[in-house]
Amino acid sequence: MKNNVMRLVSWQWSLVMLLILSSVLTACGSNNSQNNNRTNTSVTDKPIVTQSTEQSENKESTTAPSGKVVVYTAGPEGLAAKIKEGFEAKYGITVEQFDGTTGKVLGRLEAEKSNPIADIVIVASWPTAMSMKADDWVQGYADAENADKLQAGWVDSDYSLFGYSASALGITYNTKLVTDIPTDWSDLTDPKWKGLVNIPDPSLSGSALDFISGYLNDKGNNDWSLFEELKANGVAMAGANKEALDPVITGAKSVVMAGVDYMAYSAKAKGEPVDIVYPASGTVINPRAAMIMKTSPNVENARLFIDYLLSDEAQALVTGAYLLPGRADIKAENRTNTEDIKLLNYDWNWMSEQGETISTQFLELFK
Repeated sequence: MKNNVMRLVSWQWSLVMLLILSSVLTACGSNNSQNNNRTNTSVTDKPIVTQSTEQSENKESTTAPSGKVVVYTAGPEGLAAKIKEGFEAKYGITVEQFDGTTGKVLGRLEAEKSNPIADIVIVASWPTAMSMKADDWVQGYADAENADKLQAGWVDSDYSLFGYSASALGITYNTKLVTDIPTDWSDLTDPKWKGLVNIPDPSLSGSALDFISGYLNDKGNNDWSLFEELKANGVAMAGANKEALDPVITGAKSVVMAGVDYMAYSAKAKGEPVDIVYPASGTVINPRAAMIMKTSPNVENARLFIDYLLSDEAQALVTGAYLLPGRADIKAENRTNTEDIKLLNYDWNWMSEQGETISTQFLELFK
């Protein structure tokens, strides 16, 4: 009897243990199933997350800046390099830059007309910029920062042309060779200056063309008498502005007529024997126009570049290069300022319309 009871208890205990073990195995199976389900959900979700990220990246690639701006500029080379450096440091945008005379910049634009590259163009001639606008090469930027602070007339009505800096034309002379300093343009027709005077080529120097056009506009467009007398007195047409100035620095010539003043101030600061006077009858001040090309591949970056040109930082670079600042609220301390330079009576629209004809006639006279 006792043995039977013991066998019964043992059998019952085995049954309990079997039930417990079955319960544990079932629970483990349930947990594994849940884990597998979570793993499957994660694998299923992964492509969705990846797709969302790719879509976000694609969206950014179509709206983000390209990271560069292409600038064609008619010098000054030292200033252009500093502006490039300052802009890149401020915005982290690479500036791809071509430096040349106004003529060379225009030539490159013409050569690339079927495949435009430039975003920003800077020329040393306001009438040249006006002609480019008339030919539908440029676009406006009405929200340009500090444009309202520019000198009167140094920004057009639809904010396409920005005169961020300027130079004035004067008589640059070698201080070692010249003691009787000329005070007006007509002085250079005197026989004592025969063969001693250079004038820049207006087909290469936009500023020289502006002076010639402005002078003719002031005196009457058919009055070429001054230039005819200058030619008769041996005045030589000598390349662009630098090529006209270099012989005066070395002493091979005594005077540059219609020399850009910032070059004279810069050379003088370096210890060269040169100085400049502004003629008593008046001269021309050339705003250096910066423009956004209508075909600009990087418009937003181009707008930032215009903003930078008109900023306090860039305007300080302008005055440091002996140019006139574009902004009326900033004064240069190392040169004569705009308000102290007497101007001829000229009209930019007339000069723009007549510029090509005047250049051709001048070249025929001096060649």
